[in-house]
Amino acid sequence: MKVDLSPVIKVTGAEIKLDTTVGFSDAEFLGESYRFLEPLKVYGRVYNNGQSLTLEADVKGSMKTECARCLDELETDVEFSVNELLSQRKESQEDSDDIILFDGYEIELDDIIADHFLMNVSGRYLCSDDCKGLCPQCGTNLNKGECDCNTEYIDPRWQALADILKNSEE
Repeated sequence: MKVDLSPVIKVTGAEIKLDTTVGFSDAEFLGESYRFLEPLKVYGRVYNNGQSLTLEADVKGSMKTECARCLDELETDVEFSVNELLSQRKESQEDSDDIILFDGYEIELDDIIADHFLMNVSGRYLCSDDCKGLCPQCGTNLNKGECDCNTEYIDPRWQALADILKNSEE
């Protein structure tokens, strides 16, 4: 979504209220997938602080992703804040990590919100705090039932240490 900044660019103290939505398609990041159920709601403002423009906004919505332990799909809330400085690009101006430069009189709000989503997304979502996860041997979802696997299974790499501990107990 493009936001027209022309009303605030040259007027110190002027502001534009934001009450809009930003839609995203499914996203993948760091091996996780995120599916947005509805567009994210964006509430905030863009104002002229005398030196540059400031974008302040709160973003809320919901998405679906997978539980990090059992891989079941879960729905979770998305909520984060955006606080960015914006400035019109000038010919002699170099790119800066502190300021978002834009051409003309508009900014693309979708790109800014997407960047902040990726900076704020948790890499690990759980369906519940007491999720039991998957059996490491057979892959059964332990939240839905027990499996018949040997619970005393020892990874072969640790077998020598287990033997030492067993001998020291005897």
